Amino acid sequence: MRILVTGGAGFIGSEYIRQRLTSDPTARITVLDKLTYSGVEANLAPIADHPGYRFVRGDICDHDAVDHVMAGQDAVVHFAAESHVDRSIEGAGPFVRTNVMGTQVLLDAAARHRVGRFVHVSTDEVYGSISEGSWTEDCPTAPNSPYSASKAGSDLLALAYHRTHGLDVVVTRCSNNYGPYQFPEKLIPLFITNLLDGKAVALYGDGRNVRDWVHVSDHCRGIDLVLHGGRAGEIYHIGGGTELSNHKLTGLLLDAVGADWERVVYVEDRKGHDLRYSLDDSKIRERLGYAPQTDFVEGLAATIAWYREHRSWWEPLKARVEPR
Repeated sequence: MRILVTGGAGFIGSEYIRQRLTSDPTARITVLDKLTYSGVEANLAPIADHPGYRFVRGDICDHDAVDHVMAGQDAVVHFAAESHVDRSIEGAGPFVRTNVMGTQVLLDAAARHRVGRFVHVSTDEVYGSISEGSWTEDCPTAPNSPYSASKAGSDLLALAYHRTHGLDVVVTRCSNNYGPYQFPEKLIPLFITNLLDGKAVALYGDGRNVRDWVHVSDHCRGIDLVLHGGRAGEIYHIGGGTELSNHKLTGLLLDAVGADWERVVYVEDRKGHDLRYSLDDSKIRERLGYAPQTDFVEGLAATIAWYREHRSWWEPLKARVEPR
């Protein structure tokens, strides 16, 4: 299968590519990535010599570049997105451009080249906040940040291309990801790297905000199941089954590195901060056989160990861009 992977130099995209090319030596993957601040080509170094791997630096909003790489592809797995909520609050323009307009350019090219399947990778944040229970795939979207609004818009576009143009689109929505190679501005890698450097960590509000966590390797296995077995025009949730408040998660990180709560600084809460996310992922479990394989405690310990051992990866990134 010939697959175009957008945003393949990012955290989740690179895991998907490393996983896919390691497990399937016959796979042929073309990566299209603009290499913005969070796109790190070194993330793909472990498979750089694989005969089925090709990297193209380009913008998903560039019609000519997208048309060129789309030709001859059997499928698209679309990860490319601006994804940091704080940055979207500071300026929504890049999020609308990349997440909505870029997705539209990709969808147009996929329809034009008659690509067999288009997997649009999205997020639980499109639903807004839920105080109790869990969202199913038929729940309405109610995004509260410019980031989540732009992702909700791109989801609707992707599904519209299925209904209007007959494009074989499937949408995945996932819980919060964690694991190695995550850019150190997101909560877990930011807290880990700050604590390893003896610095303080900033906890929004009172830390009551709850998230479900899925290891990036489990998320990517779920995406591959949807690529091969999902039904066109449908949405699939990919969860982790570990709900934690940010306060509880912070405590686990402190304990793991031998730090205490004196290293925590409570800061003003994020604007429009969603209180809780929770996905019902019974659909993908029952229909496609998905189940997370990584125990959260073990996965978190392995993630912390990875950041301990890979300072040469994250120190230059933190020096280049001051994380929010």
